[in-house]
Parts: sequence; C-alpha cells; structure tokens
Amino acid sequence: MKMIIDGKAVDASDKAVIEVINPANGKVIDTVPAATEADVKLAVEKAMQGQKIWAKVPVHEKGDILLKFVALVEENKEKLARTLSDETGKPISEARGEIANIPIAFKGFVEKAKHLYGQIIPNGHEKNQESHVLLTIKEPIGVIACVIPFNFPCDLFDQKVAPTLLAGNAAIVKPSTDNPLTLCMLTELMVKAGVTNGAIQILTGRGSKVGNWLCQNPDVHGITFTGSTEAGIETYKNAANHLAHIALELGGNDAFIVWKDGDVDLAVEDTIWGRMYNTGQVCCASKRFIIHNSLKDAFAQKLVERIKKIKLGDPAEDATQLGCLISEKAAIEVEQQVNKTVSQGGKIIHGGKRNGAFYEPTVITDVPKTADVAIDMEIFGPVVPIIGFDTLEEAVEIANSSKFGLCGCIFTSDMKTAWKTATELECGGVVINGASFFRSFEMPFGGYKYSGIGTEGIMSTFDEVTLTKTIVLKNII
Repeated sequence: MKMIIDGKAVDASDKAVIEVINPANGKVIDTVPAATEADVKLAVEKAMQGQKIWAKVPVHEKGDILLKFVALVEENKEKLARTLSDETGKPISEARGEIANIPIAFKGFVEKAKHLYGQIIPNGHEKNQESHVLLTIKEPIGVIACVIPFNFPCDLFDQKVAPTLLAGNAAIVKPSTDNPLTLCMLTELMVKAGVTNGAIQILTGRGSKVGNWLCQNPDVHGITFTGSTEAGIETYKNAANHLAHIALELGGNDAFIVWKDGDVDLAVEDTIWGRMYNTGQVCCASKRFIIHNSLKDAFAQKLVERIKKIKLGDPAEDATQLGCLISEKAAIEVEQQVNKTVSQGGKIIHGGKRNGAFYEPTVITDVPKTADVAIDMEIFGPVVPIIGFDTLEEAVEIANSSKFGLCGCIFTSDMKTAWKTATELECGGVVINGASFFRSFEMPFGGYKYSGIGTEGIMSTFDEVTLTKTIVLKNII
C-alpha cells in the first residue's frame, strides 16, 4: 500500500517501508511507506495549494463528491472490512459494522454542512448600535491534520475527515502505524470520487516521527487528534508553538455504577456490549465497575456465566465474537495491569491468561477503591474490575477520583437517582441504564479533565474546524 500525496499514490522518498502485521497470526499483510520529513513537508505544501482550490467548490458540490465516495465504499465494502479485520484483529462482524457506519456518518455531515448558516445581529440590540447590522459567516481554518488511532480507524476517519472537507479545509490523515491499510484505501477512494488533489492526503509512518513532523509544521493550521492522553498532551504542545487550532479526544477510565435497585441482568448484558466490544479497546468503554455491595456477588457470577458463552477465535471467521488485541505488546501490557491489580487486592474469578495477542475476558472481584485500576490505570482490554460500594455518595466519589472524565453510566430504576448521579459525575457523557460505550454520530462527544478538549459529532464538529468571521454593515440603517 502507498501514501497519497497530491492525488498520487507514492512511496517514501527514501523508499523505506513498515510491515503491517496481522496480530491474530503474526503474518505480514502488506507494507506502507515510512514517510520522511521531506515527504511531510511536501504533503503540507500540496495541502495548502489544494485547500485554496477546494474551498471554492460550492458546498452542494462538495456534498455530491463525498456521496460519490460513499457509493465507492459500498462497492468495496467487503474488501474494506476484510482488510480492517486482518490488520486490527477485530471480528469480521465488527469490521463490517464499522464500514457500514461510513454512509451514516458522511450523509449526516453532508446534510449538516448544507444547513451551516451564519447569524444576523440586527440593529438596535445594543446601545449606540442603532445604525449598524452585523452578520457572521463560517470560513475554513486551512490545513488540518487528522490524527487517527488504531481502535476505530474508519469511525474516526468519518468523524474527522467528513466535516474537515465539507468546511473547505484540506485534510492530512495520519493513521496508526499498526493498521493504516484501510485508511489508505479510503483516501484513495476519496481521490477517485473527485476530492481536489492535495485536499485529501494520507501519510504513513511512526507517530513519534511523522506525527510530530506533521503537527509541528507551522502551515498546519488545525489538529484533530484521537489517542492516548500522553500523546495528546505532546500534540497540544506541538500545536501551541504555532497556535494551531486543536481538538483532543483522549483516554478514559469510565465508571459503570450499579445502584442497589439496578437491573443486574441488564447490567451484565451491557457489560458484554460495553466492555468486550473490540476486545475492550475502546476509549469510552466502561472500565471501572462500581457495583453496590448487595448486588456485587450476583453481578460477578452472572457475568462469568455470560462471558463463557462468548465465541472466541479467529477474527476472520463469521462466528467469532471476540478477537485479539492490536498487538502482542498490547496484550502483554494488559497482562501486567491485571497482575498489578491482583497484587493490590483483586481476585481473578475468570480468565487472566494471555496467548500472543489474545487475552481472555477477565473478571476481577474485591478490587479496593485505592487500587490503581480504580483510579487512573486505564486497561485497554477485555477486563472487568469490580469495586464494591455502600452509598451513592461513595460511588460518585470513586467515579470522580480519576483524572479522566470521558463518559460514565448509572443503572437504577429511580430516575431521580439517575439524574442526580448524571449531574454529579465529572465526565462529558452519561448513559442511564446502559454502558458508557455509546456514541452516535449526531451527538457531541468529548471528555472533561484529562480526557480531552472539544467535542466531535454532527452537532458540534463544524465549530472545531471552522473560523467565525463577523461582517459589519456600518451605518446601513
């Protein structure tokens, strides 16, 4: 696979490549270029040129081009899904679902772009402004770096690239080094659909080099980044040096609270959905299971029985429900985190074993609220640490003890309790009677504290990728 620079499929200028490995079997799928600093500079130069042309394309024509891209995705959906499954290790059923999200997202952003109107401040709304009329318009920022993680590359491509382009910006995509192939294919389809050369490009290579070169470039005017908090802070520093606009969606350690009147069976089912999906590699997955002490044992027992029914295996097989992690390195880190949790008082009652990049669904009980996992240690894998509590105040205190504040949830039959908890949780989104793993394309999605800056979604992303200009009609009245 090759990069796309100025509408052309290209190798790195020094011909260096990086192997893309199937984490389920260790086999090389393909290679991608390891971009040089010169490649990055060239891409930014071409983006600046292409953006000026693309910005002049009427919004309705931009929308038609992106809908043509959607049609090309539909024609190639199985190939895209297979590639995504192979390079990521996610079950083919989940990969197909992620590809199927592309039309939903792009059509939604196209509709929003066609109704992105300015506002008018009539004369006389302020003293001494009786003769003046003010109006606002939205303008593109310019060149935007779209830094995309490994766990949901296509969903994040949708969230970042569609509004970036529709607002008249140029998008330079920087995918994860672990699984860049599907995004290379999508970028190629965008060029084929008719996006202006330079307005959509993709650079491959290590984030520590290519990502930094891209985000440090003073001609990159905006950065939309999803990834770890540590990498996000480094990106924020890079952006600050040239005052680039920035949106960050970072880590999370979401609290899953079950109050004493909560539906345990529902909570168990949503744990399967909200923690095991994508083998637990989800930023807004529930990761701290704060269960009322009167329900804790029943929840744990029922959860173990439900986990035993999950079909584990080869991600390429239709029947597989749980695949592997993105790499053996990632699985080793989960293994070490589980061992640490046990050393701090937790007890494994199911799972706890690793085989290469595969890690068993694991349930840990008796986790003290002082354990690392109960506060700031984010486990990016299929692990359920259970923490008991007695009062609602205690549950909220445990939930809010983390530096993270992405999402959270509360299971209760009392809506007063649900609302009270939702308003007291220090996070960007709360789900009532469902796992925190919930993200529609329409909703604004983002976190508090160390979980990010800004929000993404059809409702809000255009505010992150545009500038507001005020035009004054002085003495018009």
